Order: sequence, then C-alpha cells, then structure tokens
Amino acid sequence: MAVLQMQRITICGLQEDKKSITGFIQRHGVIEFNDLLQQDEVFQKMDFSSSEAVFSKNSVKADSALETLEAYDSEKKSLLSMFEGRKQITLNEYDAFSEKETEISEVVAEIISLEKEIAESKAEILKFKLQTETLIPWSSLDVPLSFQGTAYTTAFIGTLPNTWTLEMVYEQLAEYTPVNVDIINASREQTCIMAICEKGKADLVSDKLKSNGFAYPVVSGDIAPIKQIQQFEEQIKEYESLISADIEKIKGLAKKREDIKLFADSQSIGAGRYNAASQMLQSKNVFFISGFIPQKAVNFVTDYMKNYSAEVVVEEPTEDDDVPIALQNKGFAAPLEGVVEAFSLPGRREIDPSMVVAVFYYLFFGAMLSETMYGVALVLGCGFILHKFKHTIEGPMKKNMQMFMYCGFGTILWGVIYGSYFGDAISVISTTFFGKTVAIPPLWLDPVKNPMTVLVLSLALGIIHIFVGLGANLYQCIKRKDIKSALYDVILWYMILVGCLLMGLSSQMIIGMTGLSWILPASVGKVGMILAAVAAIGIILTNGRESKSPVKRILKGLYALYNITGYLSDMLSYSRLLALGLATGVICSVVNKIGAMFGPTPLGVIIFIVIFIGGNALNIGINALGAYVHSNRLAYVELFGKFYEGGGRKFEPYIAKTKYYKIKEN
Repeated sequence: MAVLQMQRITICGLQEDKKSITGFIQRHGVIEFNDLLQQDEVFQKMDFSSSEAVFSKNSVKADSALETLEAYDSEKKSLLSMFEGRKQITLNEYDAFSEKETEISEVVAEIISLEKEIAESKAEILKFKLQTETLIPWSSLDVPLSFQGTAYTTAFIGTLPNTWTLEMVYEQLAEYTPVNVDIINASREQTCIMAICEKGKADLVSDKLKSNGFAYPVVSGDIAPIKQIQQFEEQIKEYESLISADIEKIKGLAKKREDIKLFADSQSIGAGRYNAASQMLQSKNVFFISGFIPQKAVNFVTDYMKNYSAEVVVEEPTEDDDVPIALQNKGFAAPLEGVVEAFSLPGRREIDPSMVVAVFYYLFFGAMLSETMYGVALVLGCGFILHKFKHTIEGPMKKNMQMFMYCGFGTILWGVIYGSYFGDAISVISTTFFGKTVAIPPLWLDPVKNPMTVLVLSLALGIIHIFVGLGANLYQCIKRKDIKSALYDVILWYMILVGCLLMGLSSQMIIGMTGLSWILPASVGKVGMILAAVAAIGIILTNGRESKSPVKRILKGLYALYNITGYLSDMLSYSRLLALGLATGVICSVVNKIGAMFGPTPLGVIIFIVIFIGGNALNIGINALGAYVHSNRLAYVELFGKFYEGGGRKFEPYIAKTKYYKIKEN
C-alpha cells in the first residue's frame, strides 16, 4: 500500500520549445500545474481564456454533431463495446490530422446546421398540426372564419362553452330577431356556431353572446376552413420532405464519424493547452512551469528535458504546500483504490488503506453472497472480459472487473464452506427428475442449520476487522512519533476491548447464548475485568488531555469512554454477514422448490429451467448489489472510523483529456 511521494518541480525553457515540452507533459500526464511561482515585472501570466473558450466550444460542437449522427445513423456496437476503451493512434497520425481540421470543422458545422433545420421543420409541423386540430370542428363551414357579414348584416363566428342546441341559442337571442343561427359542430366541451343578425342589433347580440361565454376562434383566415386544412397538410408534407432530405444528408456525412471524433479530441487537447498556458509565467523568450510530480517520474521528465535548452529544479514540498495525493498499489489491492477514493483520499500524513480494505473486502463480499456458482459466474465473466479486452480496457473499468473477479473468488470460498451450489439445486434436481438424492456436503457448516455458529463467526471476523483498524491507527501514531496518542487513543482501547472479550468468553451466559463448546476459566475473566477497568480509568484520565481544566478533562474522558457503546454497535454490524449470506442461499432453495413443483414431466423440466434461470439471475443481481453496498459500508464506517479521516486532494495532472482516441508515442 503506497501513497506516491510527490516532489515540487520547476521547469524553465525557451519559448521556441514550449509546444514540444508542454505536448510531452500533456501526453504523459505526470505533472500537476499550479501557482507556486509569483509574477513580477519580467515574468507574467498571459490570459488565453478566449482561445481556450474557442477550442472548448468546437469540442462541444463536435460532440453535438456525433450525437446527431448517432440519432439518425447509429453506430453498430457489440454488447461488450463498453469494455473496448479508446482507440489508439500514434503521435504522427495525430499530427497529420491537423491538415484535415478545417474540413472536419466545416462538416461539423453542416451537421449542426442540418439538425437545426430539422428541429425548425419539426416545430413548423407541430404548429400546423395544432392549427389543423383547431380547424377540424369548423371543416363544414363554407365561409372564412374571418367573415364578418354583409352590407346589412353582421356575422358572429365562434364558440360557446359546453353543449348547446339551436333552441337554446334562439331562446337567448329571441328579442333580437330576425337572427339566423347555424351550429357548425357540437361537443361536450364546446359548440361552434355562426350567428347572423341585422347590423343595427349587432352590439346587442354581441353583448348577449359574450354574456354566455362566446369566444372567437383562436385561428382565422381568408379562405374556408376546409381549404385551410388542405393547405396546412400540404405544408406539413413539404416540411416532412425537407426533414427526410436533411436526414439523408446527415447519413451521408456519417462516413466522417471517426474524423469528427478525432476533431473533438484535438479541440479538447487544444483547450487544455491554453488552460495550462494561462498558468505559466512567461516572458518574451522564456517560460516557467511549476507544479507537483510523482518522485518515480522525475528521472523520466528530466531525461526528456535534456533534448532542449531547459532547466529542471526538483525539491521536497514544504509543510505549507497543498500536496496532491495519488495512490499506487499492486495485486489484489489495486482494484480497491476506487473504493478508497469514493470515500476520500488519505490526508498528507495518513497511510493508504487500500491493502487493509482489500484483505477484508473480498472476504466479506464472499460471505454475504456465499454461493459457489455465483462466484464462478463472477470469476468467469470478469476474467473473460479482462482477457478479451486486455489491450484496450482502461483504468477504472479494468479495476472494477478485477475487483469483482476477486470478489468472485471470495464467494466461491464461502460457497464451498457452506455447501451451496445454486442452493440445494443438486439435491432437488436429482430427487425430482432422477429419483435419487445426490448432494455435496458443506466443507464446514450449513448456515441454515447452524445460524448461531455463523453469527459467532461473523462477529469474530468483525472483532478482527476492528482490531486491524486500531492497529492501523497505532502504526500511524508511531510513524508520526506521537507516542501519547498511540498509548492513550489505541493501546487503552485495545486493553478495554480485550478485557471485555475475556470477560464474555468466561461467562456461562454468553457461552450459552453463542453455543460455544468451550469456556475460559473464571480467573481469566477476572484478569479481563481488571484489564478493562484499568483501561477505562486511563481513558477517563487521558482523553481530555488537551483541556487545562481538570473537570473538563474528566468530563471529556467520560464522554470518550461512552464510545464503548459505539464499539458494541460496530461489532453487531457484522451480523449482516450472516443475514445476507442466509438470504442468498434461502432464495436459491426457494427458487429450486418452486421450479420442482411441476414434477418430472417434459413440461415440468421446461418450467423448472425457466424458473431456475430467471430466479437465479434475479437473485445474483439483488444480492451481489447488496454484498457490494454492505462491504463498502463495513469499510467506511466500522474500519475507517478507527483510524482514517481522509481529506486528501486528488492528483490532477496536466493530461490530454480525450473521449475517443488515446495518443501514444511513435
């Protein structure tokens, strides 16, 4: 387990070499730029934010163009394509692409323009469809909706709320006769009418209609509604044809997809370079780079700088420096770096807990899933992916696959210990379909028949886990040469926990509850009681040592001693190893029994296979997720609570941040 040692680095070079030097640093991602150097009259920082914005905008446009291509001409990908990672190109290939950037930029602009046209056409189609829906109730009207009458009459074309009959309308307008009313359309929501009256009575009729909720149509026109509908339908067809033509043009540009991907990455790289340039101190002829570099990369960088007229200064970080954190582990601890980082990176003076986490993580995951064949599925599935894509699968995904593969080994171990092979599938299948009972006995114990033994085992593993956490705290205290904290904050807690453990194992009540076949002598219990009492007194007297007031010291000490209940709670948390382990096996057994209910008939075999596959797929999905979540919980709360605070800042090197291509040296 290791936190990479960081060094401060300062590089001074000539402006003519800046592009080559910064390009090298960006490709290898070994230096984190910062503001360690101060500006003066000669060396100033330059503002490249506008140039950075241009490149960033171009990158976003290229991504948008790719999304458009995917929408209308999706790229054929296999189910496992997510593991393929980015494509690799050489530095020469990347440099040669610069000749095509203008062309691809125009292609991107064309795709975005076509997508905009399509969006506008769809908006117009929607508008015409809404207008058509509004005009449909008026389709039988043979005059325009804008018709207002003749020289001697006034026409009112509009709607009344709810359903009206001719008699109801005439009844309302009876005193204004002569009046002619036609009902154009009637529904539960509204009634479309056209009323014609003498010009002299128009105001009275208008007032009467409005008092009954009369409203003019939201659309109008100089031609009859049916003709308007026909016009709208023709316009909709025109826009649909335009959309089809634009889509075909976009599909025709799909052959440029890979070039657009490389263009997006090149623009992202350009934005990163301008961002980095904004952090450099520069004069007319010279530039400075300052930041942090992992110690293991120092020689690599200094050797490269010998190719140029550049000066490199490497020194130890000061106490005031905000030193970034990077983890480096090997073997089965490396995949757990992501779990640690998800909580928090270690502080500057903390150890990397990845190895400590890994030792128990795979064990606890396996105990909670505890099904041999599920473990085999995890090992084979993840192993296949790691082998098939060993040259392309990238960092985080690779570590996740490795983590679940190791979790699979832990699951196989516990499955064999518990004798679970798809639960009791072997016994059920042999009995139901072959008339003979065959079973593989557990290597050690059956959790269904011996739940108390499994509970004791779970609590024992929990105690070891907690003791390891305290041991890690002791190591950190010794490493910091903080002997007082080692004694008062760790050793005393070891004493009280060991004392309580000895007392419990010498108690008839505890032994009876746990079903253990052995008991410690009463004298050992008395020793444990004395040990716990001495430790308790020590905790009360020392845990408030930072306070000058004796009363405050004692009160803080008593509060610290109350944390013994927290340790008890932590130990009980490990009962989840029993609970989740039982759940997996019991669900498997239930699935087997439901599937076997239909007997040894051909139909029964088919039903059994369907239920068996579906039930186990659901079971492994639910319980693997539960094992993952609870394994993290035991690490974050029960283990980290004893020694680990985190708070470290992640090492963020200046690197080419690309989505689609990975550039390698020639």
